[in-house]
Amino acid sequence: MARISTRQLFRFTHFPLPLPFKSVGRSSSPFSAFPEPDHSPETTNPPRHDQSHSLLQSCESVRELFQIHGHLITSGLFNYHFWANRVLLQASEFGDIVYTILIFRHIKVPNTFCVNRVIKAYSLSTVPLEAVFVYFEWLGNGLRPDSYTFLSLFSACASFGCGASGRKCHGQAFKNGVDSVMVLGNSLIHMYGCCGHIELGRKVFDEMSTRDLVSWNSIVTAYARVGDMYTAHDMFDVMPERNVVSWNLMISEYLRGGNPGCAMKLFRNMVNVGIRGNNTTMVNVLGACSRSARLNEGRSVHGFMYRTSMKFCVFIDTALVDMYSKCQRVLIARRVFDRMMSRNLVTWNAMVLGHSLHGNPQDGLKLFEEMAAELREMIEETGNGKKFKQDEGKRKVFPDQITFIGVLCACARAGLLKDAKNYFDEMIKVFLVRPNFAHYWCLANVYVAVGLIEQAVEILRNMPEDFSSESVVWIDLLTTCRFVGDVSLGEQIAKYLIDIEPKNDSYYRLLLNMYAVAGRWEDVSRIKLLMKEKRLGTMPGCRLVDLKEIVHDLKLGNHLQERMKETNTVIH
Repeated sequence: MARISTRQLFRFTHFPLPLPFKSVGRSSSPFSAFPEPDHSPETTNPPRHDQSHSLLQSCESVRELFQIHGHLITSGLFNYHFWANRVLLQASEFGDIVYTILIFRHIKVPNTFCVNRVIKAYSLSTVPLEAVFVYFEWLGNGLRPDSYTFLSLFSACASFGCGASGRKCHGQAFKNGVDSVMVLGNSLIHMYGCCGHIELGRKVFDEMSTRDLVSWNSIVTAYARVGDMYTAHDMFDVMPERNVVSWNLMISEYLRGGNPGCAMKLFRNMVNVGIRGNNTTMVNVLGACSRSARLNEGRSVHGFMYRTSMKFCVFIDTALVDMYSKCQRVLIARRVFDRMMSRNLVTWNAMVLGHSLHGNPQDGLKLFEEMAAELREMIEETGNGKKFKQDEGKRKVFPDQITFIGVLCACARAGLLKDAKNYFDEMIKVFLVRPNFAHYWCLANVYVAVGLIEQAVEILRNMPEDFSSESVVWIDLLTTCRFVGDVSLGEQIAKYLIDIEPKNDSYYRLLLNMYAVAGRWEDVSRIKLLMKEKRLGTMPGCRLVDLKEIVHDLKLGNHLQERMKETNTVIH
């Protein structure tokens, strides 16, 4: 097989996009349904090449695709639309947006399929709105969009939460006569729900001539996403039929909205009507048990899975580890962890945090050492942590920000200042993990644990400036980090943050929750009144959120969602 290097391929990436098509009549447009006959390689039937076809079908990585692409170029097969489209499809399936655009740029006469693949690739990327720009650019070049075009466009607008672009794309769908397609209607409801325009989503739903189960699930989810759980539940109750996805949506939305009790009640109702549930159901329900520390109900769910012969998987096992840890049964969590046949980073993080926050912190550090020992040796051999991450990180469990939060918390509980400083340095220099607000906060706790109050304050005051906005993400989840029972240091830090950004209500919420933890209710009332006077919003209550919620709300759930697309809210 001919080989072509990444550098050789990407040296062409600065070529412009294919030129607009000259207007030579409607029938000759590359987007016309009936183009004029042409005997160029782009339009004639491609020669059979079973070897290349089978290689493309079995391609498992972008690296392999580079080699196949190079072979197609040197053999001349890439000049045929069939082969170019196949390579473009494969690159977009791998999620490599740069490589996808590179291939697209070298297709001389791209058709609707090609443009649709690029739009879809952008919609799934970190820059989804680029899909809208591509659409309007190629619309001027003669693109004749179809329903697949708009599915990707609506998905892009939903991902970015851009209602204005969504309405423009909706207008384009109406103009092209495809807005009445039921699948697009469902996608529109979802998009408007994600963008917060529930009234437009409901209008689409009411005007649909035919609805299926997805239509109902979409409108229920749309109401839940904007926080209207009452209407969402009312719509759920009047659904003509429900499947396990319908129940999972409601359970996950109640959990996401901070109401694990309603999530558990829905699960019981689901079982009573004879719906067994699936892995997503169990992950959500175990998340509800862990969120509210319902040990007995968590055990019942665990037993239910055995009684119904449900197959355990890494997601369910990780949820069990998380649940038992949060319910102060770390030894049981460790037994579940030890019997797991396969573990991912989320699993390791859940167990490290379980030991560090709820069990013996020394056990948490030992588990981290077990996780990191082999990695340290391999990094030393390569002499380049970044290269190791790229080459071996795909096959090894590599510690991340959450792992080191657990490690630093363990050091704080055990009063291990020297170890904490070493781990902090190793995190940056060896494992190349960028510290964030939470790491500095935890490190400050270690200093306070050994009586070095002033040094702790200096650590937080000397954090990089770009952490000021990042700190907002962690505020709610750090409020019970009380510096060994003394609220004074936390009070100093909260006031310091307020001085920096006096209109940021997150910092007032941090201070208010600290007062609540310390039982200083007069100060709680004073801060609430101050917030009201400054019109910074109102406080729904003073929840004593443990530091463990940093991981489970913001990170553990996200990693599980990436690995299990069906799961909407996990391990909260």
